[in-house]
Amino acid sequence: MRKKITVADIIIGIFLFLCAFSCLMPILNTIAISFSDRTSAALGKVYYWPVNFNLSAYKAMFHEKQFIISFFNSIFRVVLGVSINMLLTILMAYPLSKDPKVFKHKKIYMWIIIVTMMFSGGLVPTFLVVKSLGLMDTIWALVLPGAVPVFNVILLMNFFKGVPKSLEEAAAVDGATPLQILWKIFVPISKPALATIALFAIVGHWNAFFDGKIYINSPLKLPLQTYIQSLTVDLNPERMVNMTPEQIEQQMAMSSLTFNSAKVIVSMVPILIIYPFIQKYFVKGIVVGAVKQ
Repeated sequence: MRKKITVADIIIGIFLFLCAFSCLMPILNTIAISFSDRTSAALGKVYYWPVNFNLSAYKAMFHEKQFIISFFNSIFRVVLGVSINMLLTILMAYPLSKDPKVFKHKKIYMWIIIVTMMFSGGLVPTFLVVKSLGLMDTIWALVLPGAVPVFNVILLMNFFKGVPKSLEEAAAVDGATPLQILWKIFVPISKPALATIALFAIVGHWNAFFDGKIYINSPLKLPLQTYIQSLTVDLNPERMVNMTPEQIEQQMAMSSLTFNSAKVIVSMVPILIIYPFIQKYFVKGIVVGAVKQ
């Protein structure tokens, strides 16, 4: 039997629709601007549908060889960086989730973690450390300074605390070592928490651009976000002398507003593709399958 739709249900539905639309409005506007011509965008005529549709901004990016190189640089950075983040986060969160009687120096490590959350080393000291270690202009300069995301460690640590002790005790009785308990019990049933911190790590590495500016000198090693941030619309007459008529037309059809909008859209697409595959872990229950006492 179907539930009757009440006035309250309608009001809640309208409210949720307005909330969703308010979140989508900026994205739809950005997409529309990126596909519009420079005049319409500059005059503020573009709202949620492209005006005088053209692909000039996207052609300018995708026709660049550097764009493809930087794209794969960012993919490599995400794969390497997230792998390191996840491994170190799991190995650090597991012992910290134990009782102080089991892990005697837990309080000392917790204070160290809290201090690092409140006070950072600073840009200049971090730069000097990276330089002194010979990591400049390498992928390691982008992934090692943030190898242990402390916030993620605390999230996972609190999640591990909620895992029934009966599971661990049963495994220990069967002769499992602490490392086996971690990888065969804690990790498999912690998929929602691991998916959450993995998403945080993916977004963090993919969107990072400033570290590429200060640590990477070679254009062939630039991550995508750093390269995109360096792109500008240059309408210098001296530069346009060496352009073909098609290139000049493309530049004239593109403004900084449409170009920057295209940058944003290109940056969003990979994350939007990944998110649906991870989303299911946010709504799933955790610790399925109770342990008989």
